[in-house]
Amino acid sequence: MLLFLAVSLQTVSALDNGLARTPPMGWMSWTAFYCEMDCVKHPKSCINENLYMEIADALVRGGYREAGYVNVHVDDCWMERERDKDSGRLLPDRYRFPNGMHALSRYMHARGLKFGIYGDYGTKTCAGFPGSLGHLKVDAETFAQWEVDYLKLDGCNVDTALMRQGYPSMERELNLTGRPIVYSCSWPAYLIDKPEQNRHIPTHGPGHWHDPDMLVIGNSGITVNMAIAQMTIWSIWSAPLIMSNDLRTIAPEFQKILLNRDVIAIDQDPIGKMGRLVANISGVSAYVKPITPVYDGEFSFALGFLNRNNKKNDVQFTLKNLGLTNPRGYEVKDLWMPAPTLKLYPTDTIEIIVPGTGASMFRAELVKPNRWIANNRISEVFTNRVLMDF
Repeated sequence: MLLFLAVSLQTVSALDNGLARTPPMGWMSWTAFYCEMDCVKHPKSCINENLYMEIADALVRGGYREAGYVNVHVDDCWMERERDKDSGRLLPDRYRFPNGMHALSRYMHARGLKFGIYGDYGTKTCAGFPGSLGHLKVDAETFAQWEVDYLKLDGCNVDTALMRQGYPSMERELNLTGRPIVYSCSWPAYLIDKPEQNRHIPTHGPGHWHDPDMLVIGNSGITVNMAIAQMTIWSIWSAPLIMSNDLRTIAPEFQKILLNRDVIAIDQDPIGKMGRLVANISGVSAYVKPITPVYDGEFSFALGFLNRNNKKNDVQFTLKNLGLTNPRGYEVKDLWMPAPTLKLYPTDTIEIIVPGTGASMFRAELVKPNRWIANNRISEVFTNRVLMDF
């Protein structure tokens, strides 16, 4: 899934309109609750307005909103089976959303949150509810009237050949409404691996983010090590951090992972570059991401190490092996384990232990030169110049 942005500034690019300059953060219902519609048998896990209101309250109460998780996304199965016969508009299920979607949107906004909704470009949604094909204009207008802040437009039940025209058409319709709406489109899906990363990295950045899908941290079957691994790689990739879990009952150890401010800061770094797989060391994948601060055109970096094996792995490397070559050195901080920050040079040998099915993550901040003057404009010029070469 790829994020594009829509807003009613007709004279500027839709990718340069002030929306989603860093990867969106929030919560989405699908992976945790799917399409459960039996609210009698499953009152706490069915797709209804109470679920989203309770999650919104949990975001505020649990400190997630302050950490940046501000979007609450309604996914599939919120609609009636048929559109309104007179207006052609989508209708929320009358029993599960009796107060309507505009009321739910206002509930989010009153708590300092943003409201996301789901649609599908095809004739039907993935779960068989009305799709937007042939109804783009009325759906865009409906979402704007409901004060929607974020639209996830899926790609089920449609010929992929139509997507090249269809997804930009919805962008135009959203723009015409006059409401700023983040636009997430499935056009179609891609699997990113090392041979493909050079192709995808240039199309990723502020205003347009590749989306590897939801964070499943805290769900059944996910260990602490697995949770750390997902949070690490998503943040190295500058991916949207969209949780799909039950925040009302999540265990403290998983809450701690999701609220790690140091790791979130890597994801939200304003440069917005997608991290690159640069090496495989003793069976561990090493990723490098350029981040701020930038001095004299030289980056700081985030480092991620992913161990797909079940057993822990000892890894030895130098910063130079990973492309960190500045002779002034780097202040290196472990972002998952409590440890002192170390000043390391490119040729220093470093040894770490990466847990099985887990990850390690470090911030390597470039040592500031004595002569460097903190001038934001100069920093931006250097940043823009060097980014093209990374």
